[in-house]
Amino acid sequence: LSHPECYGGLVFTSPRALEAIKLCLKGNSKNEAWSKSLKQRWNTKPAYVVGKATASLVEEIGLTPQGEKSGNAEKLAEYICSREKPNSSALLFPCGALKREVLPTVLREKGIPLESLTVYQTTQHTDLQESLSSYFSQQGFPASIVFFSPSGVRFCLQHIQKLSGDLINHIKFAAIGPTTAEAMEAAGIPVSCTAESPTPQDLAAGIQKAHRLQNCCLAK
Repeated sequence: LSHPECYGGLVFTSPRALEAIKLCLKGNSKNEAWSKSLKQRWNTKPAYVVGKATASLVEEIGLTPQGEKSGNAEKLAEYICSREKPNSSALLFPCGALKREVLPTVLREKGIPLESLTVYQTTQHTDLQESLSSYFSQQGFPASIVFFSPSGVRFCLQHIQKLSGDLINHIKFAAIGPTTAEAMEAAGIPVSCTAESPTPQDLAAGIQKAHRLQNCCLAK
């Protein structure tokens, strides 16, 4: 972050990457350097983002996001390729250890340099099993379950299957986007709906539609 002159811009595909950036800027001297000059220098370059949640966090650190309507890595890669020239300065890509290779691969094929930097690790929450068990025992059987990431599928599914038993076939499973939907299908979960874009509104609309279809089938 101290050397914007070395890069052509920034790429963010996760709010967690922005949380890592914020941690980097927490120290007084670093925060001062960011406010005085680094922020302005980075603002002369694009800050590409995958969705609205990430865009709002980019704005919080004083940068102007681009591409927030993309919704997934594939579409963001297309957007970046439409704006960047081959063999220009590398884009800095702070990312997680479990990042998919879709965006780096597309950019590489188009000759657009990308420097990936792992800034966070995805791990299972220590209280995950206990929290799920508590929910099922206190709230009962859920009508819908939403997955927000492939790692969520990997960490939660076995516990949900155990807690649901034979009733799992009555749950409507929803995905925040196509990447998560693919992970669900690979794990053998029927995907009732995928949000058209990764927003609460589109997710709610998808779940409502899935339940309406179920009610229509039951009525027949």
